[in-house]
Amino acid sequence: MPASLTPQEALIYAMITVSAVDRSMSDAELARIGSIVQQLPAFQGRDRDWLVEKAEACGAVLAGPDGLDRVLDMIHEALPQRLRETAYVLAAEVAATDLRVKVEEVRLLELLAEKLGLDNLTCAALERGAKARHQKA
Repeated sequence: MPASLTPQEALIYAMITVSAVDRSMSDAELARIGSIVQQLPAFQGRDRDWLVEKAEACGAVLAGPDGLDRVLDMIHEALPQRLRETAYVLAAEVAATDLRVKVEEVRLLELLAEKLGLDNLTCAALERGAKARHQKA
């Protein structure tokens, strides 16, 4: 288990944690995380094997003592200010994948926002953008 994360790993941990918080990681959520890693410049040069390795490491931390608090602390410590909104919006993207954000996911997003020092208006805008991208025609 890593004591500290790279910014890229912290972004992965944010997405994995929101997906796992309800104890059910859906195929749609996992596929969305995979597509985010393939498409975003923040993950340039990273592949599926890297993602699986980081997701397993995140799961191990979450399963340990004070897992959620520890993961949130690790994310906070690893992210420079410029990537904190990115972490939040990526977590919101994963939560919005099935267009039904569960209570546990909402609470995780609140905890993440608090840990990262993001204000309510910024979070609402990021969440709305994530939801809009998942609407079906």
